[in-house]
Amino acid sequence: MADLILNELKYLIGVAVAVVLGFAIGFERKLRYKEAGIRTHTIVCVGSSLMMVISKYAFGEISADGARVAAQIVSGIGFLGAGIIMFRGQKMHGLTTAAGIWATAGVGMAAGAGMYVVAVGASVILIAVQCVCHINCKLFQTKRFYRVKITFENTADESERVKELFAAKHFNSLNITRNGEFTVYHAVLNTDKEYSSQKLNEIMKDNPFILSVERCDEE
Repeated sequence: MADLILNELKYLIGVAVAVVLGFAIGFERKLRYKEAGIRTHTIVCVGSSLMMVISKYAFGEISADGARVAAQIVSGIGFLGAGIIMFRGQKMHGLTTAAGIWATAGVGMAAGAGMYVVAVGASVILIAVQCVCHINCKLFQTKRFYRVKITFENTADESERVKELFAAKHFNSLNITRNGEFTVYHAVLNTDKEYSSQKLNEIMKDNPFILSVERCDEE
């Protein structure tokens, strides 16, 4: 009986390691205000570790394939991660968080299997990659585009002037109407330059043919 308790306490070490590693990974995500933070990553890591311990040690002398349980952990966590991914406006959100949860499950599985060096090493690599990729360096930054709606009068080459002002190659959409003697363009374009309200006011002041400008990149 005592030996059984000692063995189970030994197995519990893997779960305890998973708690620490899941907490560390989740803490890095919390610092960046992501959807899944400390609690989610810790629970995922602990749950994966627990299921791995059960699949590896719970059946005693019974012949059981622990790899089948491990495979179910991978697919199950993938389903959980898919629920985090959202499409908002023109962008996909939550992909990195979902991938992080999936990788955290792997860390928990390694801890539950008693591969502590692998589990710790993988956690350090995960956190290091996240930190490096958030360094303020163009090499690691994804180019961001802003969506702008512009209404302007077009009499000659004003449309080309608008593209030049906002560093856009083309209009995403264009609606043309008549306003008395003038042709009015209602255009939508994408630009990789972020314009402040002051800058937009200056553009409108310097280019009186522009009737209105509206930022709508969060739509």
